[in-house]
Amino acid sequence: MQTIRLKHLAAIRWFHWINFPLLAAMIWSGLLIYWAFPTYSLGPIHFFPSWVYSTFHMDHRLADGMALHFFFMWLFAINGLLYVLYTWVSGEWRYLLPRKRTALRDAWHVLLHDLHLRKAVPEQEKYNAAQQIAYTAIILMGAGSLITGLAIYKPAQLNWLTELLGGYQVARMLHFDLTVLYVLFFLVHVQQVLAAGWNNFRSMVSGWESRDEREKRPAS
Repeated sequence: MQTIRLKHLAAIRWFHWINFPLLAAMIWSGLLIYWAFPTYSLGPIHFFPSWVYSTFHMDHRLADGMALHFFFMWLFAINGLLYVLYTWVSGEWRYLLPRKRTALRDAWHVLLHDLHLRKAVPEQEKYNAAQQIAYTAIILMGAGSLITGLAIYKPAQLNWLTELLGGYQVARMLHFDLTVLYVLFFLVHVQQVLAAGWNNFRSMVSGWESRDEREKRPAS
């Protein structure tokens, strides 16, 4: 029997959709800043060759990048802080935090299921174990981006924070690495949304999902 049930509260949906353009603006403006000192590479291969900057008009826009990055930084931080506070007050954190001792094992089983190497998937409530770990990690990553960003934004005024992170270069590297992880998370997240189908996507837009009570909830 098909039933319609509320899956995502309105505030959760708003925080989710507001965060997406904010994070996109942060990454874009961060690339404008990174152009001025592109030190990281995979051996002889740079992350962004010169033609990438010229094609997307990211070169010689350091001032624009810094202004945009520091502006959207505060909106990103406020949205993240409000999201954490809301999940705590509303009790949504109970669904998000991986509390079981078997969380890592269950997340591994979810991965095998998504790769079509395992038929059965561990039982779940609103989120499966892999989602709980991923969504908790993304919150910690957001806090890490804010802390490392402040350390490289004000290395003189916040020298204690910069030194605590291992110095300016280490803080900058951590900030860059977190950005790479955001992009990887986004790619996997989109793939999972596409795999889960329209019903899952609709629940993040309207809040409601259609569910067959005779079947177990699928991983999404």
